[in-house]
Amino acid sequence: MKRSERSAGGRATAPQRCVLIVDDEVDILELIELTLLRMGLDVERAMSVKEALAQLNSRHFDLCLTDMRLPDGTGIEIVDHITRGNLDLPVAVITAHGNTENAVAALKSGAFDYLAKPVGLDQLRTLVKSALSLPKANEAKVAEQAQGEKGLLGESQAIQNVRALIEKLARSEAPVHITGESGSGKELAARLIHQKSARRDRPFVPVNCGAIPENLMESEFFGYKKGAFTGADADRDGFFQAANGGTLFLDEVADLPLPMQVKLLRSIQEKKARKVGSTQEDAVDVRIISATHQNLADCVESGKFRHDLYYRLNVIELRMPALRDMREDIPAIAGAILDKLAAQARVPLPQLEQDAMQALMQYDFPGNVRELENILERAMALCDGAHVTQADLQLTPPEAVEIVPVSEGGNGKWPLQEYLDRVEKEAILEALEKTRYNRTAAAKLLGITFRAMRYRMERLGIN
Repeated sequence: MKRSERSAGGRATAPQRCVLIVDDEVDILELIELTLLRMGLDVERAMSVKEALAQLNSRHFDLCLTDMRLPDGTGIEIVDHITRGNLDLPVAVITAHGNTENAVAALKSGAFDYLAKPVGLDQLRTLVKSALSLPKANEAKVAEQAQGEKGLLGESQAIQNVRALIEKLARSEAPVHITGESGSGKELAARLIHQKSARRDRPFVPVNCGAIPENLMESEFFGYKKGAFTGADADRDGFFQAANGGTLFLDEVADLPLPMQVKLLRSIQEKKARKVGSTQEDAVDVRIISATHQNLADCVESGKFRHDLYYRLNVIELRMPALRDMREDIPAIAGAILDKLAAQARVPLPQLEQDAMQALMQYDFPGNVRELENILERAMALCDGAHVTQADLQLTPPEAVEIVPVSEGGNGKWPLQEYLDRVEKEAILEALEKTRYNRTAAAKLLGITFRAMRYRMERLGIN
């Protein structure tokens, strides 16, 4: 029995957790081993892929740290062996400084995280603590069954695929990019990844990138020091500091202006953030999950989004299905929404009549689950209290708005600004009607950003 498994009095104690470190450089092995021993962990060494695989096949480990370049292969081979064997073992890869391709390849293969050489001991300790706090796969499954899955309802193949990928992503530190139409549950998926991860006890900070004025972005993301600018009367943390140790969710990330994309890329690469007005950078431990309803690859092609930031954020993509692609789940989702709305309003749960359910099953839901919730909330206000009928849903598409030409009535085209404002207002109202007043979808229809849409609505007095 190992010394770690027996107390001074000779009684058996719980075995210490053991880490396998794989590197062909003795000095790095010794540095990492000493650090881990001081953390109270047992350590085993291997200096090649062959040695590492033999060790993994002979005993249980709680964590594996491997160099990328080894005499007889690469660290990816070790990651693949652990993944294929379902060893329930987090593995982190040590890469050369600045080698983004190797880091991304490791994460896509299933690595928990990566470290860049020279290895920073603070980052090493943080990674090890985070990896060892992951729940075992069987424990997570038992806990999930006891609580019941929250939010992602349904049994369609599309939603089952999403659940399976979320389980995998939760056991990694890889950046995730979530795609899908507006209202399809991108933030809900991000929250589930966070809640099932080693960071579950730390903050989840959601940020709508399209809702922050450009001149405030740097101070909102990174914070500022007292006196950095007029009105900065005290130090203030930004989103990165608020999410330290947890997850930063960047919604509508495609709306970030290019100068902010440069600053964001640096913080992600260096794992550091500099407050406005500060002369030094502070270390931040943040997992990035991003989302957008736009096609980010198209934004890269058009020059609206940086190529290097795209590859940093889009390591693994999670696509949320549209509600019309999982119609068989509509009854379960509608029932859960009605149950929630009735509980919030403290009224008896109304019954969804068969004609109403049939109408919902045939509707296309351009606004997805968010639109379904809005429809049912309106229906509850219109129904008799006991039954929701098809008429209560009001699913008939809105009639096309007849727009009277602004040139009628003589000099309708001047003053010019009034004429342009009327044209712009009519176009926005028509887009809102067509998207059932979903502002994000209306902005997409008009070919403008959500931020520009919001500004124009405020300027034109559209509520």
